[in-house]
Amino acid sequence: MHDLMVLTTVCAFLLTIGFIFWRPSVNEAIPASIGAAFVLLSGSVSLADLGSILETISGAAITIIATIVMAIVLESFGFFYWAADLLAKKANGSGVRLFWLTNLFCFLMTLFVNNDGSILITTPILLMLLKNMGLKPHQKIPYLISGAIIATASSAPIGVSNIVNLIALKIVHMSLYMHTAMMFVPASLGLCVLAGMLYAIFYKSLPKQIPKHGFMPGSHPLKEADGDNGNNGNSGNNRNRTRFMRNVLIFVLCVRVSLFAASYAGIPVSLMAVIGSAALLVWRWLYLKVTPMDMVKKTPWNILVFAFGMYVIIYGLNNIGLTDYLIRLLQPIVTSSLLNASVLMGALLSVLSNLFNNHPALMVGTLTLTHMDLDPLTLKISYLASVIGSDIGSLMLPIGTLATLMWMHIVNKGGVKISWMQYLRVTIVAIPVTAVFTLVVLAYWVKWLF
Repeated sequence: MHDLMVLTTVCAFLLTIGFIFWRPSVNEAIPASIGAAFVLLSGSVSLADLGSILETISGAAITIIATIVMAIVLESFGFFYWAADLLAKKANGSGVRLFWLTNLFCFLMTLFVNNDGSILITTPILLMLLKNMGLKPHQKIPYLISGAIIATASSAPIGVSNIVNLIALKIVHMSLYMHTAMMFVPASLGLCVLAGMLYAIFYKSLPKQIPKHGFMPGSHPLKEADGDNGNNGNSGNNRNRTRFMRNVLIFVLCVRVSLFAASYAGIPVSLMAVIGSAALLVWRWLYLKVTPMDMVKKTPWNILVFAFGMYVIIYGLNNIGLTDYLIRLLQPIVTSSLLNASVLMGALLSVLSNLFNNHPALMVGTLTLTHMDLDPLTLKISYLASVIGSDIGSLMLPIGTLATLMWMHIVNKGGVKISWMQYLRVTIVAIPVTAVFTLVVLAYWVKWLF
């Protein structure tokens, strides 16, 4: 009976991950739910375990859903079209300047929303922007690949930009404030190294001159609210629109800052995220006369189902002994020094993420760490190294993260064919160097802090 339980749980995990890789365009909640059902039927996860699992992921899932709601509201305001138009104008005909601006845009979108939301927002915008500029397919590739890599890797500096990071924070009992204090500097330096390497790789293929015109988004959501009429009216309304977008951006920034303040004060982060998204919904209702009811349809509720189902499967693997095996294998090295703990856990999570996707990989790694009986500092640095592995090291292959899988699907659908080999030529150079650099800096930064 025990052998059947183990076999069913392992098969459920492998088939779930395999299906997500095979059909990334299919709602990921479906295979995760089916896999979780088989794990429950096998007996490796009991009904009593479900309450504990729900408590672990609920806060993280609510926070991410709230930030995605904010992103949808911003899209209603036309913020992303406005940002793309600004990118084109600030590039001022320079392809090199556009490269740095698009990467900065992708970085900020991940910090303001989250990594999956950033990919869903920035990739279509970049596709339209580059098409509008008349760039050839091969000229678009540097902007698209670098933008996707930076958008995904940018979830490392702050834990609130990735749902699996938030779940792991709950498991190791670490505050969002402490995570950011220990991680922001090493991860940001790592991102600078990554951006520099991407520029060096793509420099020769970047178009040096691009058209000097704006994005021309067409019908803007704020036009009717502004009351456009005539050239003078357009000029005035453009200024009003810029002022309005600046105010919205300041508000969203305040909401993001409030999440860290709440974490420091012991207030649930999810509560502040819900309050912020609700306030933005009311603002939109008053300004555009759009009721919040459209959120029921537009919000990706499947994220909740996916996170829950995936964690049930990982919990089952934990219960059949996977973490016990990893503990015996890793504990002697992890406890030897902070540098060893950082590099080992980061490397392990990088490998696991590229084999099985970073969501289950980070959950397995975090559960393993909590059963190692580590001292508080070693536990924290091992966890943060795991995040670096799952957020940056996972980018070696497109299958390493759900965000890059979605990105592959979006760019192919948008008419730009990017093969795995084209992607791998970039990541095989940039990702290992960036991951190792960030892990080493993390060890010395944390040692200096404490």
